Amino acid sequence: MAKKVAKVGIKKESGYLYFVDKAGDISCAKMARGNKKGGKPKKVAKVGIEKESGFLYFIDKNGDISCAKMVRGGKKKKATKKKAAKKTTKKKVVKKATKKTATKKTATKKKAVKKAVTKKKATKKTATKKKATKKKATKKRK
Repeated sequence: MAKKVAKVGIKKESGYLYFVDKAGDISCAKMARGNKKGGKPKKVAKVGIEKESGFLYFIDKNGDISCAKMVRGGKKKKATKKKAAKKTTKKKVVKKATKKTATKKTATKKKAVKKAVTKKKATKKTATKKKATKKKATKKRK
């Protein structure tokens, strides 16, 4: 949970980034948008707070300086004493390795098989015959 460090009460403008600088003062810089670069930071209020390591300092909704403990992710380190104790209690089991003889497999070659070329029947003639019969049928109906 965050706690208030100093009451300043600054009002924020849109398009600017407000932060606590190294000196413990409040500074703001224009935010970068698209191809435009951000501006250089300028001091808004001189507060001069001393920062503690492991805490995150920020400007809250009311415009005051607040801080919260930083949350660090990742795996937790296990105790090294327990690992050392476990290593001494376990006995080493030695297994004898048995040699296996490798057998070679002979590769068989596949013969290339040529496919017989099939001739396509002329479909144009049958298509024209069908059209001609359709035309005759439509003339008879009229």
